[in-house]
Formats: sequence, structure tokens, C-alpha cells
Amino acid sequence: MPDTDTPTGPGGGLIPAPLSIDGPGLGAVRLDENTALAAAPGTEDTARWLRTTLGAAFGLPLPPGSAEATDTLALALDGALPAEGYRLEADARWGVRITGGGPAGVFWGAQTLRQLLGPQAFRRAPLAPRALAVLAPQTIEDAPRFGWRGMLLDVARHFLPKDGVLRYLDLLAAHKLNVLHLHLTDDQGWRIEIQRYPELTETGAWRERTKLGHRASPLWDERPHGGYYTHDDIREIVAYAAQRHITVVPEIDIPGHSQAAIAAYPELGNTDVVDTTSLKVWDTWGVNPNVLAPTDHVLRFYEHVLDEVLDLFPSTFVHVGGDECPKDQWRASATAQARIAELSLADEDELQSWFIRHFDRWLADRGRRLIGWDEILEGGLAEGAAVSSWRGYAGGIAAAKSGHDVVMCPEQQVYLDHRQHSCPDEPVPIGFVRTLEDVYRFEPVPPELTDDQAAHVLGTQANAWTEAMDTQARLDYQVFPRLAAFAEVAWSRLPDPADRDYQDFTRRMAVHYARLDALGVDYRPPGGPRPWHRRPGVLGRPIDGAPPNV
Repeated sequence: MPDTDTPTGPGGGLIPAPLSIDGPGLGAVRLDENTALAAAPGTEDTARWLRTTLGAAFGLPLPPGSAEATDTLALALDGALPAEGYRLEADARWGVRITGGGPAGVFWGAQTLRQLLGPQAFRRAPLAPRALAVLAPQTIEDAPRFGWRGMLLDVARHFLPKDGVLRYLDLLAAHKLNVLHLHLTDDQGWRIEIQRYPELTETGAWRERTKLGHRASPLWDERPHGGYYTHDDIREIVAYAAQRHITVVPEIDIPGHSQAAIAAYPELGNTDVVDTTSLKVWDTWGVNPNVLAPTDHVLRFYEHVLDEVLDLFPSTFVHVGGDECPKDQWRASATAQARIAELSLADEDELQSWFIRHFDRWLADRGRRLIGWDEILEGGLAEGAAVSSWRGYAGGIAAAKSGHDVVMCPEQQVYLDHRQHSCPDEPVPIGFVRTLEDVYRFEPVPPELTDDQAAHVLGTQANAWTEAMDTQARLDYQVFPRLAAFAEVAWSRLPDPADRDYQDFTRRMAVHYARLDALGVDYRPPGGPRPWHRRPGVLGRPIDGAPPNV
């Protein structure tokens, strides 16, 4: 156990790295049973969070107090700072003061304070009867590089119960990430209650069995798998996230990745091409040929779905997928061909664009913005739509050059389902090797963009697709420690990739691993998987060589 009477050094191994640290000064700043918490108006959520976390970890009551008093943890706002920026001042004469440009800035400053107090601050109860919260005198100035610092959590392929989602919101907050992209629907499961259409969860939330490993594997888990979030579950998740200044962006996939919905309501599919009544929730992985029919009924159905989604999620952005939509059924469907002729469209790509444009207008009429995967560029990008650039940089570059906003999440760089090492013990190895250092050297803004075009890069996102992550432990292993490197890329103003000080980052990670241990995160150790991480005999699909820069 660390000596809690000894203050951590300047910065305390902070991740992500702040803009500047001035210190350390002489002496030590202690928070103890006499320390009061002074919260200015607008900082109440952070005050409650501090009492819950630091209060539990160190046994501190943190009663209300005055910002002018000594031995005080004071929270304040200063509009001269960036909205998510903060200044943290620790002085042995009076205590700790966190000043934010807005409520979010105060909260991110509180996350920094927690890191400065050592790994014990990440535990739920004191490790000793008189555990002290101690830090070195210092001043930290900080603000994020990007406004969108996200992680996608795929709960459709493998369902993560509500408590697991709440846990991941805490982990995102600990790394100053502020967007949770929640992938709620896919061929393998529908995970959100829609009261108007109960079969979406009665039927669509459950599959009879599950492919183990890559889709070429001969192995199956014969247990039924499923689950979904009720309206109240979603309200709780969204409220919990908001208290941590995280926006939850829902994804409802259209027109592809929709077999679970078609299994629940067969009329949604291309009934003149396939017997949709025979379709079940898909039990394997890959790109599915069963897509939504381009009919008025399907449009009304998904408008009704989105009515309920908008009631639950206040996010400005609503993700509609739009990726990996095979056009074979539309080419064979008389109904789809009639729609193409009726709308004077050139081909099936333009039919998909019509689909996306419809919901772009529908969302815009309700004060929301559509975002979709970069396939929505095919056939023409809907006005006002934003792009999640996943197949590489190219889609994001094209979108930004045409004046559309972009979230950069190229699979070759920040897909966390890709394997972390080439060692033979890596569990279910998928895709290219993407090491901790690879993620640390990821640059979200391509050099091809001018400053004006780069301003359309809202930020960046790491994606955790869960086909091969069937437990929380598997999810932790794939996500961490790489999410820590990604968080620094998203928050900090780093030099060009080749000039980044990875050795300094690994030094700080040595401190951060202890925080992850305290949080119970089952991360991949630097030396490789532990025995219980391994999945011998479960087939992956490793890709050799360096990923293409596309």
C-alpha cells in the first residue's frame, strides 16, 4: 500500500496529461476529517461526486464550508476559462481550489484531484483507519483538445447489463472522456425497450445460441443469450452519465444490421425476396444480407421507434448506423426497384441515401442531428448529417472537405476489438496488432485538411465491438490499458505522432495501472495475458502486417 502521508509528485502521473503543471511547492496539502467542501452554484453535481468517491475512499465527511476558510476544498466557476477547462490549485496554507470554465470543467478538475491523491482514492472504503488524502502543493491548468472524446460500447452483440454500463461510465469519466456511443441494435440483438413495438424485445432481444470466436470457428455457445434495457434503465443510464458530464449517443441501425428487428416484425424485411417469417435473431457474425425494405411502412415504424428514443436520450446527435448494407435484396426486390423508379434514383446506393436523408430531415425537424458511419457518403451525403469515419480517414476527409462534421474512429487505429499483440496466447486474436504505443501515436486530424476543414473534426472515438467479448472481463481486457492512451490523444495537445514521448507515457502508466487495479479493471498487463485471460482453441482472425493508412 502506498504511504498516504507522502504527497505524490507534481502531476502524480496524470493521465491524460494536463496543459501545464506549476510545482511542487514545499510541504503537503492534506484533506482530513476537518476539511470542508465549499461548492459554488453550478458545481453541486461535482460536490456530490466528491463526497461519494473521496468520502468513501478516505472516510472523509467533507461537510459544507466557506470558500474563504482554510482547510477547504473549494469548487468555483470562472467564465474566462474554456467550458471544459479548469484550474486546480493546491496550497498547504488553505487547501485545494478547483475552478472550472463551466460545471464540466470543475468535474474534470475533480477527476485530476482524485488521481493526485493516489490509487487509494479509487477504492470504495479506507484501507486503514486513519488513511490520509495527501497531495503536493501545485497549480494545474488544463483544457481538452476535442469536444467529442468518445467510446463506442457494443451491447448488441453481447449484452452488458445496466450495472456494467454504469461502471463503464465511471471508467470513461476517470479518463475525461465525455461521449458514450451506445450501439443498441444489430442483427444479433435489439437492446432497448420500445413500448409501441414490444416484440422488438420479446423476440428481438434474444438469440438461441452464439458463435464462439470468429465466424469461421466451428464452436458454438449453445446457451440462449440476450437482454435489454427498459425505459427506466435508459433514464438511469442517461442521468448517471449527465452527472458525470457524459453524453450518451444512441445508435439505432438502419437500413442494414437489422435482422433482429425483422425477426420480431417480418414485414420490415424484403418479403418479396426472402421468407422473412423464417428469420431468427442472428447467432453468428459478419455482414448480413437481410436489410430493411424501402417502404413507407418501414419509415413510419422507425419514426415511431425514434419517437421513443428521443424521449429517452437528450443527445443532440442520434446515430442511425448506415453501414454495411448489402444491396442484393434491393436489386432483386420489385418493391425496391419500384421505389427507385418512383424517386428517379440512379441506383441502390442512392436508395440508401434516400433512406438516410429521410431520417436526417425527420431528426432535424425535431431539433436533433443525424450521425452515421461513413457509408452514408455513398449516393450523396444528407444535408446536416455528420460522419463517423470508421473505414479509415478517407470518409472523414471527404466529409470535412464538403463541410460536414466528423468524428474520427478509423478501425485501423482505434478499434479496440483488434488484438494488442502478436503473441500466440492473445485471446481470440482479431484484426491488426494495435499496441498501447500504436494507440498513443494515433492522430485524429489528417494533415490533408486545412485549418477550416479540420474545424469540422468534432473529435475522436475508440470503438469496442463485442463479437469476441462475451464477458465483462473480456471487455476490460480489450479496452484497457489502450483506452488510457486514447484518452490522452483525445484530451491532450500532443506533438506530432513521431515526436510523442511514449517513454514518459509509460512512466505515468506505471502509476495508472495501480488506479485500474483499485477500480477492479481486468486490463491486459504489459507482460502479456494472465492465464485466465487466455482462450485456447477459440478461433480468431488475425491480420498480419501493419494496417493500411486509408
